[in-house]
Amino acid sequence: MPKLKTRRAAAKRFRTTGSGKFVRRKANKNHLLEHKGSDRKNRLSHKALVDPRDFERVSLMLPYA
Repeated sequence: MPKLKTRRAAAKRFRTTGSGKFVRRKANKNHLLEHKGSDRKNRLSHKALVDPRDFERVSLMLPYA
């Protein structure tokens, strides 16, 4: 059986928690930050869990995670 390839784009964006869930960054924190409030920017800095509906898709992209 050949080894499965990891999707490198997904490997750079997701990591696994100790319980096997996937963690992701939140969107809207890359540019145009001047007009966004500091509370909003602070909230966007925190990590978020991948939605359960997307879990299977992400786990197929990361077969060894």
